[in-house]
Amino acid sequence: MARGEHKHNKLVHLGAALESGALAQVRRILNSDLQPADVAHLLESSPPKERNLLWDLIDEENEGEVLQHLNDELQSWLLNRMSVEEVANAMSDLDTDDVADLLQILPHTVTQEVLTTMDSQDRARIEAVLSYPEDSAGGLMNTDTVTVRPDITLEVVLRYLRRHRSLPDMTDNLLVVNRRDEFIGVLPINKILVSDGDTTVREIMNTDVITISADMPDTQVAQLFERHDLISAPVVDEKTYKLLGRITIDDVVDVIREGADHSLMSMAGLDEDEDTFAPAFKTSRRRAVWLGINLLTAFLASAVIGLFQGTIDKVVALAVLMPIVASMGGIAGSQTLTLVIRGQAIGHIGSNNIGWLLNREFIVGLSNGVLWSIVIALATYAWFQDLQISVIIGVAIIINLVVAALAGAFLPIIMQRLKIDPALAGGVVLTTITDVVGFFAFLGLAASFYL
Repeated sequence: MARGEHKHNKLVHLGAALESGALAQVRRILNSDLQPADVAHLLESSPPKERNLLWDLIDEENEGEVLQHLNDELQSWLLNRMSVEEVANAMSDLDTDDVADLLQILPHTVTQEVLTTMDSQDRARIEAVLSYPEDSAGGLMNTDTVTVRPDITLEVVLRYLRRHRSLPDMTDNLLVVNRRDEFIGVLPINKILVSDGDTTVREIMNTDVITISADMPDTQVAQLFERHDLISAPVVDEKTYKLLGRITIDDVVDVIREGADHSLMSMAGLDEDEDTFAPAFKTSRRRAVWLGINLLTAFLASAVIGLFQGTIDKVVALAVLMPIVASMGGIAGSQTLTLVIRGQAIGHIGSNNIGWLLNREFIVGLSNGVLWSIVIALATYAWFQDLQISVIIGVAIIINLVVAALAGAFLPIIMQRLKIDPALAGGVVLTTITDVVGFFAFLGLAASFYL
């Protein structure tokens, strides 16, 4: 039986046990049969009442593993229900970076209380990660590393490794440092296994290694991992080149997923960690803010229409055709906006190619504008038998599609320089521009022809 089918059967049994009230069976499935990531997915997929019940049935020793796989909102909700002692116990077996992620959700006073329950070595490691921004390489790194010196033999390295109960997850290389803990290179695990035991680390280590500065943004870290197919990478202090920790591919996958979620949810004015099953009042409160912003922009577009009320009263066809102009501009602008935001996210757009991009979008907007203006003008003439209004809507389409393409390209660049998230605000601003320009061009031209 395939693993996916086996997991599905377990979830079916869990659902049946929940419905029948067999809580002992539910507890066994949650703590023994399902992986922590699957339990986290189940919690995120459950309404509040069932979620509370499921969480209460998870054993304390499994809570930390489940917590690290949950979204931030659900993590925060569950952590705030737990005592300081429960939080400390839940985090006792987690990696340093995972503990730091969870602590950053808690209030500062609670974080300090949790830190005081740890031994000095663990506390120092956690505080080292917490000293960096959450969205930086330092905030992403794990300080649990295995280091060796360059002058020892592989036989000594193997004896050293056998003293460990296990190696940190995703250990593909040992990190080579000098006596001042300055990073020198990496010793691949596969080379240790196939090389002679009398060979020194210096002879076979790899010094041509990609290192990551602790201050590097996590998005750039993700780009490096993607570009060079990395499994792990050392994190160093940019000034002293001292080894601080390492970043592994599982953490980078989380960054990529969060970035994708952020781009998707921000387009609708939602947080990337929006809880699918959050209570109705909390959900409606969040959405109300975004609806209010959109209402203001809608009033602006309506005000432009109001300027030409007299023209619309005389030529009723204008009211029928206005949505076409606005819709075409909105779609054209959204296509460019999405493309540019994606290009920014993966590092394709810089000062050296912005000019080419804007020129390309102008040509695309103009060519599509001409094409669709002809189609729409012909359709309008067939509908209303009015040559003037057909020409007017054709010209308005060209104007709006050109403006939409340029606005879609300009807005993310300008917003990024102003430290505004283009994924969050770009759609609203773009819609306002295309509506206002489209209505103004269409109704303005109509007013000059008909009045």
